[in-house]
Amino acid sequence: MWSELKPGLLMMVAITLLTGLVYPALVTGVAQIVFHDQANGSLLIVNGQVIGSRLIAQNFSRPEYFHPRPSSAGPAGYDPTATGGSNLGPTSAKLLNGTTRIDEQHHEVVDFDGIKLRVVRYCLDNGIPVDSSTPLDDFRGANGELDDVRLIKAFNDDRSPLTITARTPIPADAVTASASGIDPHISPRNAELQAARVAKARGIDVHSINEILAQHTEGRTLGLFGEPRVNVLELNLALDARFIR
Repeated sequence: MWSELKPGLLMMVAITLLTGLVYPALVTGVAQIVFHDQANGSLLIVNGQVIGSRLIAQNFSRPEYFHPRPSSAGPAGYDPTATGGSNLGPTSAKLLNGTTRIDEQHHEVVDFDGIKLRVVRYCLDNGIPVDSSTPLDDFRGANGELDDVRLIKAFNDDRSPLTITARTPIPADAVTASASGIDPHISPRNAELQAARVAKARGIDVHSINEILAQHTEGRTLGLFGEPRVNVLELNLALDARFIR
């Protein structure tokens, strides 16, 4: 019996060593030598501190920074442990108009913002004129801020829905999330439309911003695959490095 079991046991030990130890160690070693940066998460380090990865989007909302595309990854978005999209189709009323809900304090709040509200916010943030069937000022609260809940309800009004049209075409990536929710890139056109806001917030001329933007615009992979793109985190780091606030 031992003579019959011995080859099988030896084979099991050999395969275990090869596939469980030798092969992973070999692949890890080659990756660390040839693709060290990628193998360690493409981390970005400033002053010895890890501030993110060039592969994962972060939420920038302050006016002096370029903003990433929207995210549906996790409840607050941009959660690398809960990557995913909204799974809403192009004809979805929720995707287009947004939805509201009642929170624990019995207040009506935004549940899903929707593309139309994102268009409004993007245009207002970046000084892009908007044509609206009802003046947007009618949706401002006592504090002068736009009431997102009222806007969403107006978009969903079956009898007379609020319609909006941006006078400048808005890139799709500015108002839609990626499938992962953590796409670190935006289109060059999206970045160009944000440049004036960033320049104003930093107190510099837009030409200087466009120079850095051009330096951080990546072409198609191997000149063939994908589209030109801008890594938002790397671009914002470059701005901070050149224009210390």
